[in-house]
Amino acid sequence: APPAAVVDARHRGPDGARVDGVPTFRTLGAALEAAPANAAAPHVIHLRDGRYREKLSVTKPNVWLVGESRDGTVLTWDAAAGHPRPDGSGPYTTRGSYTLRVAAPGFRLRSMTVENGFDHPANAARAADDPARVEGAQAVALLLETGSDRAALTDCRLVGWQDTLFADAGRAYFGGCEILGHVDFIFGAAQAVFEDCDIVSRDRGDPANNGYVAAPSTRRSHPYGFLFVRSRLRREHPGLAPGSVALGRPWRPGGNRRAVGSAVFVDVWMDDHVSARGWEPMGGYPPEEARLFEHGSTGPGAVASPSRRVLTDAEAAYYTPAQVLRGWDPRAEDPR
Repeated sequence: APPAAVVDARHRGPDGARVDGVPTFRTLGAALEAAPANAAAPHVIHLRDGRYREKLSVTKPNVWLVGESRDGTVLTWDAAAGHPRPDGSGPYTTRGSYTLRVAAPGFRLRSMTVENGFDHPANAARAADDPARVEGAQAVALLLETGSDRAALTDCRLVGWQDTLFADAGRAYFGGCEILGHVDFIFGAAQAVFEDCDIVSRDRGDPANNGYVAAPSTRRSHPYGFLFVRSRLRREHPGLAPGSVALGRPWRPGGNRRAVGSAVFVDVWMDDHVSARGWEPMGGYPPEEARLFEHGSTGPGAVASPSRRVLTDAEAAYYTPAQVLRGWDPRAEDPR
């Protein structure tokens, strides 16, 4: 079936003008604005290759974004938590720093890149008294927040440094994706499955601490948080120090004791940048009080350690995509 709309940065006609019978837009923002408010069926928007510098929110249900190619179709913005909002109402904060925000159900993203282009390394290299230095270097590429549910991303790249993916609400599925970052770069309270994904740690240049993969803030009432299954923990380049990246740490936003983070790695290959300790405390909250486990880990980073709790076969049987996603099967439909 043809898409409902096409986004092409080279389009020179009016937004919405039909090209080969399909409404065509120069920006994704214009295409989203023209989307129906309450589509019952998928509203598929195809994006041609190009770099789209836009900061956007998806607030309408069943929006599907399909890129021409994963590496060639790029949505980018460069807001960090400490940057001032254009309206003068204060800093963006972490939650407001997103490039793409999803607050509606049935969202899909396929074969494209979403990045937060804030230059974290350059900012970190500035002197502490440099007025150009940004305090609050968290910079979110993708935010899934209240209203988001059944969000599915396949063959995508999510690129950032600190806090790349803020998966904070509903159910989400990431299949065959690449996610890059260093500190807490997959975090939040959502129930999310990462299957056949490359989780890539980026270098902070610290021989002892190059960050944390996951920072779940799962609510105590939810049995599942983040499930990494049949995936790979890689490093961006060989110079990243061995043993310098933790699997994660438990996040309690504002000290909320109802947040009992869950992150489980099942049948995941790990390079040797993963530390023997595996998990670290956060804000005085020890990892032993959260739900942080692994099972069937392989590779140089799969180190037996008292602090790395391993599930039995029987326990691991409860951690499947179907269980985490509560019966929703994101692979039943395909946006191509």
